[in-house]
Amino acid sequence: MNFLRGVMGGPSAGPQPSGADTIQKLCDRVASSTLLDDRRDAVRALKALSKKYRLEVGIQAMEHLVHVLQTDRSDSEIIGYALDTLYNVISNDLEEEEQEENSPKQGDDLGSQFTEIFIKQPENVTLLLTLVEEFDFHVRWPGVKLLTSLLKQQGPQVQQIILVSPMGVSRLMDLLADSREVIRNDGVLLLQQLTKSNAAIQKIVAFENAFERLLDIVTEEGNSDGGIVVEDCLLLLQNLLKNNNSNQNFFKEGSYIQRMKPWFEVGDDNCGWSAQKVTNLHLMLQLVRVLVSPTNPPGATTSCQKAMFHCGLLQQLCTILMATGVPADILTETINTVSEVIRGCQMNQDYFASVNAPSNPPRPAIVVLLMSMVNERQPFVLRCAVLYCFQCFLYKNHKGQGEIVSTLLPSTIDGSSVSAGQLLCGGLFSTDSLSNWCAAVALAHALQENAALKEQLLRVQLATSIGNPPVSLLQQCTNILSQGSKVQTRVGLLMLLCTWLSNCSIAVTHFLHNPANVPFLTGQIAENLGEEEQLVQGLCALLLGISIYYNDNSLENYRKEKLKQLIEKRIGRENFVEKLGFISKHELYSRAAQKPQPGFSSPEHMMFDHEFTKLVKELEGVISKAIYKSSEEDKKEEEVKKTLEQHDNIVTHYKKVIREQDQELEELKQQVSTLKSQNEQLQVTVTQQVSQIQQHKDQYNLLKVQLGKDTQHHNSHGDTLQVNGIQLEEVSKLREELDDWRNRHEQLQGQLKEKDAVIENLKSLQLETGTEQSSQLSSSGGMEHSAELQKELELLRTQIQLQAAEISKLQAENQKLQAMNTAVDPALGASGAVASRNSEKEGRLLQELGELQSEVKALSEEKVSLQQQLDSSSSTVAILQDEKNKLQQEVAEAKKEQDDLLVLLADQDQKLSALRSKLKDLGMPVEDEDDIESGDQADEDEDGDEEEQD
Repeated sequence: MNFLRGVMGGPSAGPQPSGADTIQKLCDRVASSTLLDDRRDAVRALKALSKKYRLEVGIQAMEHLVHVLQTDRSDSEIIGYALDTLYNVISNDLEEEEQEENSPKQGDDLGSQFTEIFIKQPENVTLLLTLVEEFDFHVRWPGVKLLTSLLKQQGPQVQQIILVSPMGVSRLMDLLADSREVIRNDGVLLLQQLTKSNAAIQKIVAFENAFERLLDIVTEEGNSDGGIVVEDCLLLLQNLLKNNNSNQNFFKEGSYIQRMKPWFEVGDDNCGWSAQKVTNLHLMLQLVRVLVSPTNPPGATTSCQKAMFHCGLLQQLCTILMATGVPADILTETINTVSEVIRGCQMNQDYFASVNAPSNPPRPAIVVLLMSMVNERQPFVLRCAVLYCFQCFLYKNHKGQGEIVSTLLPSTIDGSSVSAGQLLCGGLFSTDSLSNWCAAVALAHALQENAALKEQLLRVQLATSIGNPPVSLLQQCTNILSQGSKVQTRVGLLMLLCTWLSNCSIAVTHFLHNPANVPFLTGQIAENLGEEEQLVQGLCALLLGISIYYNDNSLENYRKEKLKQLIEKRIGRENFVEKLGFISKHELYSRAAQKPQPGFSSPEHMMFDHEFTKLVKELEGVISKAIYKSSEEDKKEEEVKKTLEQHDNIVTHYKKVIREQDQELEELKQQVSTLKSQNEQLQVTVTQQVSQIQQHKDQYNLLKVQLGKDTQHHNSHGDTLQVNGIQLEEVSKLREELDDWRNRHEQLQGQLKEKDAVIENLKSLQLETGTEQSSQLSSSGGMEHSAELQKELELLRTQIQLQAAEISKLQAENQKLQAMNTAVDPALGASGAVASRNSEKEGRLLQELGELQSEVKALSEEKVSLQQQLDSSSSTVAILQDEKNKLQQEVAEAKKEQDDLLVLLADQDQKLSALRSKLKDLGMPVEDEDDIESGDQADEDEDGDEEEQD
């Protein structure tokens, strides 16, 4: 222990050992000591020396420390010291004093080397994962820090070990659920390092419910107003989503986009913009951009864009866009975010076109943004963001392109307000070269892949100065180009002209109609200028090549062949193709071709647009081939083009005819299906009518036979009259049976009234039973009442069964009577025609039979009502039987509880009497039972008073 005191700083005599010697002795102590306390003190001493003597501790003690982690798992204190020591050795984040200038590099190398030694045995990382599962703070927290440091030093190797370890990633995900914020926050940092550039681990983490947990943490910490923890969670979310289509789809399908909307609900005053809030909001905007990045699959991007519109996220971003007091970098990033949310999505583009700035009078947001773009006092990055937003608004948006171009046409110009077209023209011809370039590129995007608007833009006229006639926009662009302005301005105008003339023969004709344009282009291409002008030469060659390739030979002096001859004489074909290749070989061209967003470090580098690079790729090859083609090849090509056009027209015509025939075929199919259904209905109707006709025929033949029999057996002097085989004596019998049925009906009604009275009595008894249940359950009379009730119910059940049997008999006899009536009715009608001599008797008979029929109907109705009353009485009896059973069960339970209470009271009385006898034997005063009861009653009264006061 004296040795340890010396290490820890206590007084010691004699020469002090060196650091290496001390560390060697401590390592021997850790390896050889049998007592846990001695090993713990030695590891604690190593921890204290690990910062100052990092190299020595790492070389000599790492093996012993790993052994401690393996063997002393039961002692959390020594495990914590060992983990801290390993962290101090491996980590490069520790700030040490009195270092040499080359120490940081050596420190980085040390950390990487020690990490490589540690992970050389994959079991060490697996052991560390097991320790991280421990709940003890002194074990879990150092384990998390050590694992994070390992990932920083040797990320891919450690990731692979964790990936193949059983449940390795799942163990680390539990850190996000730790109630201790220190461990949870360091767990987020650990997962940041774990998910870097590893799609497999990113997917596992995402499907371990990471999105839900991280968004919960962001919400708990206050969204954008939160601290550094929110920043760490957002960085982890970016790791999980960036360039990972599977996780992006999972994020969208899990409705997590909707949870991002509250992040951007900044207050109206916007006064509290701390540095951390700016950082958080910047990361939140970047996270939105990750989901709608143009590099993502188009389908995934479109679905995320629609989800952001439907949940109100786009509307919230536009609110920030038009708000006041927003920091410049947040405003710039918000513009870029809105740009990619609306890019290529018609629904979002239409909404953005309807957004107005909160000004008086209100102005469209597009106009306000364009004002910033052409204003040279605005920051460069903000102007680039506005240009990108305008490009995204017009991307695949023919409707928006038409609205922008329409503001330039003479018929739609409104002098009372500033329009987007006026701002673009103003920027195109201003003295600021950056405004010229931005306006030219923006106008080129308004014409992108829209031949109709290219023709419409030829109508635009500009007033140059007072007294001079207006000139066309195309002419004004070529005039400025020939005046020799700045390179950036000329590059912008040339890109606009190339976009305008491509795939538009009418625009090419207008361009060539100016006799100064072709000589200017050939002169620019033929000169040998410096490197700065080579880019302009290449664009001039491209413009001249477009004028040749899309030339319809409508101008005699500028036909394709003549322009080629001009190039051959003044420039040379090889030289022309070489100058044309200057564009794609330029460094700035390669940068612009990488992504749609303008990413320029300075205004001087702003030369090429992303969409224009696509046009160059498309036209460079075909123009080079067109220059070398002879006139005969051109003629053949023209013939082929005409043939192809005719073929296309024929195909289009046939497509139209086929489309119309398909529509007619669909209509005919619908009509056929309708007619089929109608035919089926008619067939059913015809079948029914045929069967009815056959029945009528059978009835007619039967009546005909019966009437023949009645005519043969008729006796005018007889005492009786036969009607269809039925004697009048049978009619009198029927009358007597009807009288009997009336009497039975009256008896049944009386019985029903008695049953109704019994049911009412039972209901009243039920109510009395419900109100006095507690008193009846505690008395023996309740059982007797229940028995009487059961007897009455049994009697009622027997009566109802008898009544049901009588009703069934009544139904059978009633059916017989109806059958006889149905036989009498047609017979009476026939007998009136046969026996005309006995009309008076037959009339009486018809009247009596009609009365019988009406009485039979009345009996049938009464029978139905009786059946309904019997059904209701049966249901009432069933309900009463269920309630009786419940009452019996409750009575039995109450009786059982009462017996148990009596037994308990008897036991209590015995115990009390035994205690009193013991107290008397001991000579202690004993209260009487009456006094005790009175005292208890007094205590109860006091408790009741206190409760009332409360």
